[in-house]
Amino acid sequence: MRIKTRWNNVDKVRSIQEIVSALSFTLWRIGQGALLNLENEGFQTDTQLQRVQVMEEFTIFLIHMVDRIAYERMDDEERAEFITALARKVSDYVQDNMRDVLGNGDYRKPYIDRLNSCMDEYSDFTVIDHEPSFQLLRFFGDRMTAVLGERQRKWVGTQVIDIEAPEAVKTLRRAISSLLPEQQPAS
Repeated sequence: MRIKTRWNNVDKVRSIQEIVSALSFTLWRIGQGALLNLENEGFQTDTQLQRVQVMEEFTIFLIHMVDRIAYERMDDEERAEFITALARKVSDYVQDNMRDVLGNGDYRKPYIDRLNSCMDEYSDFTVIDHEPSFQLLRFFGDRMTAVLGERQRKWVGTQVIDIEAPEAVKTLRRAISSLLPEQQPAS
């Protein structure tokens, strides 16, 4: 999957909003790629709504992973501003896509509420060297199973744990290494 992993002018200092804009688009693209991979592997989605819900779950998982990385690269205030802006920007994608599927309505708030709930739940699991633990992956796999439905229960968790989530994290880490560089120590 092609995603933006480099800035054109690497020496320019980027605002949080510029980083959030590029990263939110990247998260949405990773979710789209994972959805297509699942469908290509035979995991059936029945409706456009279900397809958007799969992408929502992926973005929630990925925002959590971004937060874990940002924890090491930003102070608490900057990190809170960054993750909040990222969640809001991703919720814009959710709003646009859900409006296309279900018509007018507020789809941002339910997404943000679910994101906040999941962030709390995901925080109970470990992430070591920016890699989610098996327990975190299993929890994510269970969430994906709930979205895709009972008939997918037998294999979707395994597909997510073994293939989709690790690939998504790998792509995310590649993007973050350029889009959100580590802070340089003060001299």
